[in-house]
Amino acid sequence: MAAAADPTVAAVGPRVKALREAMDLSLRDLAERSGVSAPMLSQVERGETSPTLQVASRIASGLELRLSQLLRLDEEGTVSIVRAGEGRRGGTAGHAYELLTPPLPGLRAEVTRHTLAPGAVTGGPGDPPRHEPGARETALIERGTVTLHVEDIEHELTAGDSVTFDADLSHHFANLGEEEAVLLAIVSAGLRRS
Repeated sequence: MAAAADPTVAAVGPRVKALREAMDLSLRDLAERSGVSAPMLSQVERGETSPTLQVASRIASGLELRLSQLLRLDEEGTVSIVRAGEGRRGGTAGHAYELLTPPLPGLRAEVTRHTLAPGAVTGGPGDPPRHEPGARETALIERGTVTLHVEDIEHELTAGDSVTFDADLSHHFANLGEEEAVLLAIVSAGLRRS
């Protein structure tokens, strides 16, 4: 009788596929990066076979993760909650932000809430981009009016507006109004441009 597969390793297929697609990699690309054949990767992703720990480790390496990250051994469960007011905080004069996503390994996106006092900015003209190449940012203006500067172009945004842009370009938000402005920003890291 065959030994039962480790359920942690057996359930890795859908995660491998999601991570591969998030990195915009084909099966062939991941095969080249990991040294695991494309047919084997396909079988793993479809749940037709469970990878050995050695194969899972090579797949993790191809996805630029540690094996523990791929198998989610670093996490306490499948649901992580950040309670209101418990996010990690930071900021500068007139600009406060709270990171609303948990510090999970391999997380490919982060959500932050930014509060800008009148006259405050999230950065400045000529500041280098803070996000890795290929990152995209979507912002939703919750309250007030802000001006988004991307490279040398300005975009005025008011409450309820949303915008998506290439976050690896020089950019910042400015509150030129007389009232506090609040925006949510979602940054998807390292997704390649099409």
